[in-house]
Amino acid sequence: MKHSLTFSIYTLGCKLNFSESSSIAGVFEDRGYARVDFKDGADIVLINACSVTEQADKKCRQIVSQAKNLSPDAFIAIIGCYAQLQTEEIGRIQGVDLVVGASDKFKIADHVAHKMEQKEAPSLIPAAIKNVKTFSPAYSMGDRSRTFLKIQDGCDYFCSFCTIPLARGRSRSNSIVETMEQVHEIAQKEIREIVLTGVNTGDFGRLNGESFLELIQEMDQAKGIDRFRISSIEPNLLSDEIIEFVAQSKKFVPHFHIPLQSGSDEVLKAMRRRYRSALYKERVEKIKRLMPDACIGVDVICGYPNETDERYEETYRFLADLDVSYLHVFTYSERPNTPAARRNDHISKNVRRLRSKQLQLLSDKKKRHFYESQLQKKLTVLFENQEQNGEMFGYTENYIRVKSTYNPQWVNQLKHIVPLSINTDGTVFAEILVDEYAPLEA
Repeated sequence: MKHSLTFSIYTLGCKLNFSESSSIAGVFEDRGYARVDFKDGADIVLINACSVTEQADKKCRQIVSQAKNLSPDAFIAIIGCYAQLQTEEIGRIQGVDLVVGASDKFKIADHVAHKMEQKEAPSLIPAAIKNVKTFSPAYSMGDRSRTFLKIQDGCDYFCSFCTIPLARGRSRSNSIVETMEQVHEIAQKEIREIVLTGVNTGDFGRLNGESFLELIQEMDQAKGIDRFRISSIEPNLLSDEIIEFVAQSKKFVPHFHIPLQSGSDEVLKAMRRRYRSALYKERVEKIKRLMPDACIGVDVICGYPNETDERYEETYRFLADLDVSYLHVFTYSERPNTPAARRNDHISKNVRRLRSKQLQLLSDKKKRHFYESQLQKKLTVLFENQEQNGEMFGYTENYIRVKSTYNPQWVNQLKHIVPLSINTDGTVFAEILVDEYAPLEA
């Protein structure tokens, strides 16, 4: 049925949220709603809200206010982790019409249609998270060159600082056969790269008697996709076999993002992490031994309650000495209903901010050093379809951001390049080799 109504969707948080937003938007479009950009105002505004940090919560409230300023009569619905964790709190935000928890997130189109007909007070549809057991597949659309494919949801780890198990439920995934059906569907859309995403991707298949290794081995044989990229994987789940497989893979690129959170074993223990710094170091060293040009990203949290000055220095030194390529730095913030929030040894917010700045500077140095190590080497870039001021961008297999003069014939194409210098905006200037793309020799 064709609607005269428009909708927009604003996504906060992780790549997983973006993949889910894309699938939900597709449902609305299939039902005849016209999608418009958020900044253009819409009749229906969906906000897929994150709740990993306090700032994410605040951002959600800001977006509600912006949506009402753009379109005062807009119908506003909130989904996502924030909606699951703080259903009643969100329901009290001025202008919110509908809040839907985890179990009904992918039924949001039905709830919006029903609610708009009823025109009653704000509707709250919470979910008992222990009953959320269904896996809903999703992948992002809108970028011709690559997509984020959700292969796993939920988490069984219950780290002391994290609300994700409370927001998304226990770990679950489809079977390898069902996941490969999604891969084949994506391949029909002429997308060249798939980024595997989830809450705890390495936990894929455990309930089905399958494994993440078996999944990527199957994906490596898929036709129509040139590249697969692992978005994030826990160090205790990144086995030697996975590293060795990626090292010889035809399609999996040499890029790993491995959460660390702290280089202090005492802090890791307090966080309830399932590894210690020695294992993390072993994983990094094995990757670099087999793939010297691999890019390795790191998640790190600064200012966790028991992170004394000495333990912070331990983390800083650990990262400074480690052969990694960049850091994603998170400043610890207290999240309701977590063991960490109930501790009595919290670090002052000023100290947290100072440590965050120091680690961000270290990340900048790490990234520049990694980029410099890749100058004059032959790499392959996948150019995206975005054009900005006559320029186009793309990523190499090892996650170096390349900028070049826009050429429509290069969009969604893999091109050989040689990085020559680093631009002030953090991209690289490269010589684009004019030969047709062919897979590089192993």
